[in-house]
Amino acid sequence: RAAEWQLDQPAWSGRMRITAKGKVAFIKLEDKTSGELFAQAPVEQFPGVAVESVTDSSRYFVIRIEDGNGRRAFIGVGFVDRGDAFDFNVALQDHFKWVRQQGELARQAQSLEEGPALDLGFKEGQTITLNIANMKKKEGAAGSARPRPAAPAAPTRLPPPPGGKAPGAAPGSAEQPRAPVPGTGLCWRGASVGSRAAIPAERIRRDLPQNGG
Repeated sequence: RAAEWQLDQPAWSGRMRITAKGKVAFIKLEDKTSGELFAQAPVEQFPGVAVESVTDSSRYFVIRIEDGNGRRAFIGVGFVDRGDAFDFNVALQDHFKWVRQQGELARQAQSLEEGPALDLGFKEGQTITLNIANMKKKEGAAGSARPRPAAPAAPTRLPPPPGGKAPGAAPGSAEQPRAPVPGTGLCWRGASVGSRAAIPAERIRRDLPQNGG
């Protein structure tokens, strides 16, 4: 219990650092000015006997220190700030979480090495079948160009004009239509119906019937 310690008169005060070497973490108590090492506690397991929390406070712990000659002692340490005590716990938890992950990876690698090797080679006489028909169809579809639609063909012959003769007809093969001369009742060859061509007056007089004839 931390209440049984002389908290108002600590035997030593300084700074604490946590380092790691391999799987072992080290809690180091150092002088806050010179950095001289006061004591250190190697931790091989957490939670464990090397670090224990007290029952009446979350800011105080009991750690087991060693001097390197096999001598050990248990001392109580505490933090003024509760946040520093929390960081102390988290640092130790993160280290030993990493240790467990490394051990799991090592066991998996060992089981793979001891297991039978995976043989992916072909056995004697073994064959495989490849279906490349679909591949050829896809390649042909991708490389073929879409045909362009054909342009409509132009008509080779034009329809004949209204009342006229069809193109290409031989001269004299059909009689030209006759148009009546306005006011005379006569027809004049060579003028189509509705034509606006002017007819000379002397030619009209020449074609008119003579008196008494």
